[in-house]
Amino acid sequence: MNNTTNLKIENETRLTEDKLHALHYGWVFWFMRRSRGEKITDYEGAMKKIATFNTIEEFWAVYSHLRRPSELPNISDYHLFKEGVRPVWEDDVNIDGGKWIVRLKKGLASRYWELLVLAIIGDQFDVKDEICGAVLSIRGSEDIISVWNKTSSNGKINLKIRDTIKKHLNLPSETTMEYKTHNDALRDNSSFRNTDVFR
Repeated sequence: MNNTTNLKIENETRLTEDKLHALHYGWVFWFMRRSRGEKITDYEGAMKKIATFNTIEEFWAVYSHLRRPSELPNISDYHLFKEGVRPVWEDDVNIDGGKWIVRLKKGLASRYWELLVLAIIGDQFDVKDEICGAVLSIRGSEDIISVWNKTSSNGKINLKIRDTIKKHLNLPSETTMEYKTHNDALRDNSSFRNTDVFR
């Protein structure tokens, strides 16, 4: 290859990269599934990393190939977390945080999950770097969406996150939402029990 060809390839690559729409953060999709009654002792090890993306175009390339929540088997989870943040309570970024929880009737998860994912990667929460990620949990009688944030002690930010979830998911104002700190989850070894309930 001569210098002219190299320069042409570099310019074409640069033009292609310039047309991509970079996200504020890199994000990672994870997936986990367990069978009924199965106890997972290594939670982090049971998760499979699906893909990392840093642009809108990369996101759609990944997302368009993921199974919709309505197609997932019971007791499975999608995780969407910032690149570099492990989707576990004990991660340094998560440990002092908590999560907002929305319980959904069966059949609604696909629409709400997509709206939530777009709001998160599109940086629509306006709470600086407070959002760590989100989890969709497919269960037998209900599906659960949770949004993780890094500072459970900041009531003003937590309420802003709650209100932003309601706004972007178009939830009725009387929708019950729950909050649980990761420290409480570690103490009682439970994601969705013993939560604080808000209307």
